[in-house]
Amino acid sequence: MKRLTLIRHALAEDKLPGQRDWDRPLSKSGVMDAATMAMRLKIKNHKPDLILMSSALRTQQTAERFHHYFPSAEIEPYDELYLATSSQLLRLVHTQPDNANHLIIIGHNPGLTEFADMISNEYRIQGMPTASLVTMKLDITSWQALRPAMGSSVELDHPHN
Repeated sequence: MKRLTLIRHALAEDKLPGQRDWDRPLSKSGVMDAATMAMRLKIKNHKPDLILMSSALRTQQTAERFHHYFPSAEIEPYDELYLATSSQLLRLVHTQPDNANHLIIIGHNPGLTEFADMISNEYRIQGMPTASLVTMKLDITSWQALRPAMGSSVELDHPHN
């Protein structure tokens, strides 16, 4: 049995003139929301083994908040997670090591919500607000076996729940 958790980065500051979208940091409320969501995941006793994150600054800062609560989880940045499509996310998951039983991906919409919709077999994820997470169980032993509509016990949570 595997667990997949998808997290949309927390709220970022507005883009400044001349600033790349890639370089937008979290806002003060985004920092607090990311920490809140990490704490909620810890309370549910979901312990990630591996955290994959987009290389964008706001996703790195979101991942730092989760790593604070899960220091034993390995963190890996992936440039290709920036605005990745659901198909790209599925291909990336297929390459992950099978000794990682709980995988977290921290990324961006719309691809992250589309991927959650693709994997869930219970209900449609209408949207993932900033700092939200979708977590689900997968009845697989290898990440290569992940296919659409396999996710069960799907939970959607966000800071304003």
